[in-house]
Amino acid sequence: MQNNLLKIKNLNKIYHSIDKELYALKDISFNVKENEFISIVGPSGCGKSTILSIISNMIPKTSGTIEFSIKNPRIGYMLQEDALFSWRTVLDNACLGLEIKKELNKKTKNKVIKLLKKYGLNDFIYSYPNSLSGGLKQRVALIRTLALNPDILLLDEPFSALDYQTRLALSDDLKNIITNEKKTTIMVTHDIAEAISMSDKVIILTKRPGTIKKVIEINLDKKGNPTENRKDKYFAKYYETIWKELDHHV
Repeated sequence: MQNNLLKIKNLNKIYHSIDKELYALKDISFNVKENEFISIVGPSGCGKSTILSIISNMIPKTSGTIEFSIKNPRIGYMLQEDALFSWRTVLDNACLGLEIKKELNKKTKNKVIKLLKKYGLNDFIYSYPNSLSGGLKQRVALIRTLALNPDILLLDEPFSALDYQTRLALSDDLKNIITNEKKTTIMVTHDIAEAISMSDKVIILTKRPGTIKKVIEINLDKKGNPTENRKDKYFAKYYETIWKELDHHV
């Protein structure tokens, strides 16, 4: 039985102005189990990314509790853009997080090199980002995040800047890497198919203020990679269910 890594209870986020207050999130509660992959979907502006920002301590919560089952959890946050520096090699870009945290040494650098080789970037270790496709750049960004050995991965629309074919291929790559590295993951996405094909659970938010409308467990007939999962006999039913629950187009 999987243990809970993260418990979020009655989370609220309110933004204040001179004459009013605006609820971004209202009474958000859910648990995240170890090695679980959760996707959050909902209308634009409903607070999906705000949840990730609060979990990662990038912005403060207004009220509620966020409890990890481990002390001082390491959180990896992968944004929409790969944010690779053009003047740094793939290896140097992948080591950037370690460098910032002053954890870059021979041992951690060798670990990054092993990750790059393991996940198909061996021929590009000393290349520069302009020689990489969009999909490979995102793979480098993921490895940069994994190099910090996070206890939980937060993915904010990781495929949004890519064309459809690349999105499909990279979703397979990313899910394979996350599964191999045994990482607990929360992903924000506008893409319902992406959420179903990659996740163990999908959380649907209402329009702002974002509240949890429904949580759907994804139990496909035979779970494989995301591309295979899209062909599952239950896939269309999950898609229809989630689409109907959304307040408007995502």
